[in-house]
Amino acid sequence: MRLALVTGVALVASCASPRLNTAHRIDALLPADVVLFGEQHDAPQHQRIERDVVETLAARGTLAALAIEMAEQGSSTSMLARAATDTQVQSALHWRSAGWPWTAYGPVVMAAVRAGVPVLGANLPRSRMSAAMADQSLDRRLSGPALKAQQQAIRIGHCGLLPENQISPMTRIQLARDMAMAQTVASARQSGKTVLLIAGAGHVRR
Repeated sequence: MRLALVTGVALVASCASPRLNTAHRIDALLPADVVLFGEQHDAPQHQRIERDVVETLAARGTLAALAIEMAEQGSSTSMLARAATDTQVQSALHWRSAGWPWTAYGPVVMAAVRAGVPVLGANLPRSRMSAAMADQSLDRRLSGPALKAQQQAIRIGHCGLLPENQISPMTRIQLARDMAMAQTVASARQSGKTVLLIAGAGHVRR
């Protein structure tokens, strides 16, 4: 599988140059079966670039699917028409606006819907989080050093305030979320096309 990874920061930097717009940057990554776009969730410029990427690939007919961290695995717009309303799309994706403002992500999602490209929820469903926290087999998914690095990232991400006995369970949730996203992307692959995953930069780097 051909995989390309890009962070929003990299694309913002490239788009600051008149000689390197989003389309040119994407061309440098292709061909790829999967493009992982790692964003900063509170950076509006990242969502604007994501929409540009969706529109660019869709216009070429090479976007197989848009997979997103912002909706749970199992939800999809594949049964909706291109003319579906924002409300219909949010309902299909079981969208949680409290965590993911539609004003930020709606334009990205709707760009795919309008192009006839399925939008797939890729995140671990909340109903499976408790089981993931207790699943010690997830600890063996990473090598010892990689697991320790991930646990340290959890500590830092919670400003050192998370009780030590919660570090392993929280790490397992993150690993389970990464696995759910990977499974969603793998299931959406099509020969000659690209699946675009939009997720936080931390998930993409892992």
